[in-house]
Amino acid sequence: MIEIVSANQLAQHLRERIKREGPITFHDWMRAALYDPNNGYYCRGDRIKWGREGDYRTSSERCSLFGATMARYFATLYEEIGSPISWTILESGAGDGRFAAGVLQSLEIYYPQLFLATHYVIDELSQPSQSLAKKSLAPYADRVSFRNLDDFEIDAGVVFSNELLDAFPVHRVKMTGGTLREFHVDVGAEGKFEWTLGAPSTTRIAEYLEKSGVELGEGQIAEVNLEIEEWLKKLPGRIRTGYVITVDYGAEAAQLYPSTAADARYFGTLRSLQRHQVIDDVLSTPGEQDLTTTVDWSFVKEAGERLGFKVVEFERQDRFLLAAGLLEQLEVESQKFRGDAEKLRLSSAALEMILPTGMSAHFQVLVQKKN
Repeated sequence: MIEIVSANQLAQHLRERIKREGPITFHDWMRAALYDPNNGYYCRGDRIKWGREGDYRTSSERCSLFGATMARYFATLYEEIGSPISWTILESGAGDGRFAAGVLQSLEIYYPQLFLATHYVIDELSQPSQSLAKKSLAPYADRVSFRNLDDFEIDAGVVFSNELLDAFPVHRVKMTGGTLREFHVDVGAEGKFEWTLGAPSTTRIAEYLEKSGVELGEGQIAEVNLEIEEWLKKLPGRIRTGYVITVDYGAEAAQLYPSTAADARYFGTLRSLQRHQVIDDVLSTPGEQDLTTTVDWSFVKEAGERLGFKVVEFERQDRFLLAAGLLEQLEVESQKFRGDAEKLRLSSAALEMILPTGMSAHFQVLVQKKN
């Protein structure tokens, strides 16, 4: 009798699927683990994902100045496209709405004309996250709507995302015996998920590597994120004029796919997080832990160019925030507090955003303009 290792409903569902269909690609396994409508990690409402009690923390959770500083930057973009009577900020993968609330609050206080012109659209797949966002954005209900990117068009505005691309399902491949093979997921004798190698599920994987100028060495493992281009392809028909701003952690292709095994990335960047700890077995508990990979910025920029989006800025997040006015915003925000303790907390959080050893140093900001 097979021992069922986990009572997790999603795990059982995946076991049954593999039993019926045979091993499935890691791409399909990762999609289910993260986005299954009922039990996927991002779609569950019974666990905390963000903050100290969750599995990870984004810039919005770490510091309110992130949203306030981005609001300053949005104001400059608004002026650059001629200060239209109305414009849209569409946030894709908005989570609990914390960033949106920070932006709208800052616009209302410091840029009232822009605030009145702004329509903020939340594009969020997870229903539990949508519910949280609706509560936090209740004061701005007349300026906020919840729509899918596929069903909305922007005449002028911004499409913004923060840590979205790294959460797209990826194809995981390995060069073995001079042949490109793709990782699949099977079920072992004891009911545990285990890796197996098979033929690539799509020719687009090899095309991606060739287009990126990547030649994998023997034994090298890599992740190929084809869904980034699928997401980018939606944008040209959805925005007439404006910008796409993407915040994430990534690297250029040359660094992401190194030629020597001495570099840890030679064996890929797939990792799993739970309670802020890296989980060695990424297949252990689908739906219970976050899964992520490092973004290939070379591909994002190249694909954007092909689709009509010109790169106007690409910078490390800490440097970007400094140039966007984070220190000036810190001074303004500090004046709201009378006590030294509140000011100290704010300044400490600001330091985390700009120190070379802080969180922001590991993130990048890509700004692309619709030609």
